[in-house]
Amino acid sequence: MSTTKTIQSALISVFDKTGLEPIVRQLHKQNAIIYSTGGTEEFIKNLGIPVVAVEDITSYPSILGGRVKTLHPKIFGGILNRQDNPTDVAQMTEFDIPQIDLVIVDLYPFEKTVASGASEADIIEKIDIGGISLIRAAAKNFKDTVIVPSVEEYELFLEMIISGNGATTLEQRKNLATRAFHVSSHYDSAIFNYFNTEDTYFKASIANGQVLRYGENPHQKGFFFGDFDAMFTKLHGKELSYNNLLDVDAAVNLILEFKNDAPTFAILKHNNACGLATRNTMKEAYLAALAGDPTSAFGGVLIANGKIDTATASEINALFCEVVIAPSFDEEALIILQEKKNRIVLTINDVPLPERQVRTCLNGVLVQDRNNITDNKEGLKTVTNTAPNEQEIDDLIFASKICKNTKSNTIVLAKNNTLIASGTGQTSRVDALKQAIEKANSFGFDLKGAVMASDAFFPFPDCVAIAHEAGITAVIQPGGSIKDELSINYCNENKVAMVFTGIRHFKH
Repeated sequence: MSTTKTIQSALISVFDKTGLEPIVRQLHKQNAIIYSTGGTEEFIKNLGIPVVAVEDITSYPSILGGRVKTLHPKIFGGILNRQDNPTDVAQMTEFDIPQIDLVIVDLYPFEKTVASGASEADIIEKIDIGGISLIRAAAKNFKDTVIVPSVEEYELFLEMIISGNGATTLEQRKNLATRAFHVSSHYDSAIFNYFNTEDTYFKASIANGQVLRYGENPHQKGFFFGDFDAMFTKLHGKELSYNNLLDVDAAVNLILEFKNDAPTFAILKHNNACGLATRNTMKEAYLAALAGDPTSAFGGVLIANGKIDTATASEINALFCEVVIAPSFDEEALIILQEKKNRIVLTINDVPLPERQVRTCLNGVLVQDRNNITDNKEGLKTVTNTAPNEQEIDDLIFASKICKNTKSNTIVLAKNNTLIASGTGQTSRVDALKQAIEKANSFGFDLKGAVMASDAFFPFPDCVAIAHEAGITAVIQPGGSIKDELSINYCNENKVAMVFTGIRHFKH
């Protein structure tokens, strides 16, 4: 028995009619009987194409304000019957049920309605009942029935029936059924998440998927699920890799800490900042950030909190870098940055990041709230006899913002709104500090008058002692150790200023 089936009848009930007309005309050209109801029926009539009202099949009108239109045995029997099952074939004749070979549905826009800030009553009315039932029924019976589950499949389906002269293969129908169950499961997840108030349930569904060249390493497959185009406009360059995306994510989270500040430029490598500075102009900020670690900047990801002008772009162009991100670019600046064929240039849009963070763990996932707390001057508590001066306070907040976005254990050293050096991802906070000091010295920075930020408290006074000996004059840390007094006493004895924030910023 052939698995190729010619479409002789179709039920069409859609919300979005964009691109529907050529499908209807093609079905009519191929002599298919078209059934429909409501606004879709009116749309088809206005095309001058014959259409049979669903009500004429069911002998039931659309009732309850349109909530019940297609939910009827004569409709679902026509979709679900197994054409190679003698009992089904007999019952189709007995109950005068018309065969329905094709179902085209586009659901009520539930997610868009929620996002619009509509009232709960309006949101509830956008929970599709008949449409979702039609999708599941047709997808279940893909051996005999074709399902087009959303406007996203209109073009694919049109090409399919034109090339197949109205016929579809089993493989094509199964592919559409797979898409259909994706549509239905995504829709149900969105509805559940709207109603859900229990933190012990976790359902996530992301419709936009992208196959990457590979994962973290060439032997690993890689995928990105999300709406990248909503966050960025890609102006130039090659496709972003898995590692590029991780670095871009780190860069975006970091620069958001400086969103409303003076011109700020950051350079990142392997998710950590290797250069960051705030200055009066973007060019000055870039050059100061680059000076922080010109070695690590090679092949890095660059991001600015404001427009990149021509002068800044000219400086950037001398550096090999993977990605450049900014809210906007001067026209001439963009021309300069596009001189390198593979350099990725992105403008970032003002799109909120998810409030929950998710990562795999063991045989499940870990979910946590985003770390939305940024340390500020009002939240600082001076715990030493020596208080930090205004410049030190500015530098302490500056260093803390970087520290929050650097892999633990971390120590960040800063001076005059410039990242001098950081120790990142160390198993010991002492090692992180020593790494930072060594790095600062290797690039010729004078640590006298610099400040130190730590992502967590100091259980012993060793870090403040090492920092003081290197020239550090002010320290910011969460506090909270049972041995805080040891570090406080050392600072008092050596006239080092120290402030507590009360907020830990681990990042693993």
